[in-house]
Amino acid sequence: MKPIILLGSGGHARVLLDMLRRMCVDVLGIVDPHRPAGSDYLGVKILGDDSAILAYPTDRIELVNGLGSLPRDSGLRATLFEQCRGQGYRFRTLIDPHAFTATDAALAEGVQVMAGVIIQAGTQIAKNCIINSGAVVEHDCRIGRHVHIAPGAVLSGGVELGDKVHIGTGATIIQGIRIGAGSVVGAGSVVTRDIGCKQIVYPSRSHVQDLQQD
Repeated sequence: MKPIILLGSGGHARVLLDMLRRMCVDVLGIVDPHRPAGSDYLGVKILGDDSAILAYPTDRIELVNGLGSLPRDSGLRATLFEQCRGQGYRFRTLIDPHAFTATDAALAEGVQVMAGVIIQAGTQIAKNCIINSGAVVEHDCRIGRHVHIAPGAVLSGGVELGDKVHIGTGATIIQGIRIGAGSVVGAGSVVTRDIGCKQIVYPSRSHVQDLQQD
């Protein structure tokens, strides 16, 4: 296997670095414009900003996208992926050893399947998606490009997500639902009908009541 250069050194990158080490993958270095070149991050050398990868031939390394994804973010993760692909670099698809992925599930370039994830039969996941810790993606789902399914979210069978959708922590999408590109499903939401493009689904407001004092 080719050595890896990790893009970014934030929280998501740290989890990926731990995964790569457990999988005995050679991490050549990290690029991050917010850390000084030549410094050390968790025992890995900072190579410089994003342009530092240009010192390495495209056929000698693979990249891992360590940028996380937040609701309604600027799309930096997707932009960085497309820029690097345009320069001829390829991204490693990662499956944590403690995840379950069905034998006929199709994962595209750069997909990251984190610990505790379950991906069932017939599911297709497009490039540069994060399926985060403990999420469940049931049978025959179709996941678009640059999607983030946050920890503990559950997609029932046959769900379809457009590009750049964010499914929040602990959200539940019932079977057969379609969610349009660029939409955000808030943490803890339960989605029971189709959602259009660039919409936000808010969870029901929690009711808070003071405890009665004796």
